[in-house]
Amino acid sequence: MARIRFNRMFVAGLLAPVAAVVSYIIVYQVLTTASHNLNGDWLFRLSAATVAMLLPSVFVFVLAARQRRRAPLTALSKLGIAIALLTLGLAARPVTDGVLRSKQERNMAMHDVAAPLFETADVDGHLFRLSEQKGKVVLVNRWATWCGPCLVEMPELDGLYRDRKDQGLVVFGLSDQEIGIQKKFLQKTSVTYPMLTMSDGVPGFYRDVARFKASFLIDRNGMLHPIADTSSTGIRNAVDLLLASGVH
Repeated sequence: MARIRFNRMFVAGLLAPVAAVVSYIIVYQVLTTASHNLNGDWLFRLSAATVAMLLPSVFVFVLAARQRRRAPLTALSKLGIAIALLTLGLAARPVTDGVLRSKQERNMAMHDVAAPLFETADVDGHLFRLSEQKGKVVLVNRWATWCGPCLVEMPELDGLYRDRKDQGLVVFGLSDQEIGIQKKFLQKTSVTYPMLTMSDGVPGFYRDVARFKASFLIDRNGMLHPIADTSSTGIRNAVDLLLASGVH
């Protein structure tokens, strides 16, 4: 009978990684479906799903504690515990995403703070510096080829850029994907604004993005302005408001 318990503990440990991932996905999806404010309750959903991810390992530890009161743990039991311990490491990913998302939320909420300067090349090798854009309104758009909302937004941003560039609007697309991947994608989805690459000349402020799509709006004086409404109409209104302002 004792042997069966030991084997059950090992099986529980062996299944812990799969159970952890499945638990996370189910809880996160259920909470996301039930949410009425995806942007406002993201931390709760992420935290609840991460806790659910830990439960399979906790179950193995409880089994081990009960068994240890009755008899010494066998090598098979200890192996199951070791797997459960390693499974806890899976929580590092959502925790890291949460920290990154918090940084992004903080950065995108900054108002009247000088935008960190950057210097980097576009996909064709031409160098661009934010310091050279003073007197213009700059929209820095973080995007990726795998980001569905980004791909929907890009033609809208391009239209905004073409309509407003003579008034002083500059739009920069910024991606950390390989240049070859970007160029291949841009052959099918052409935009007229510069598409910049991620290099050492781009500070962490523009790198710390966990949720796409993401844009940073900078006024004619080089100061950051949050975009409260990230719809195409909201972005256009925010840009027009800054274009109407002069340089102080």
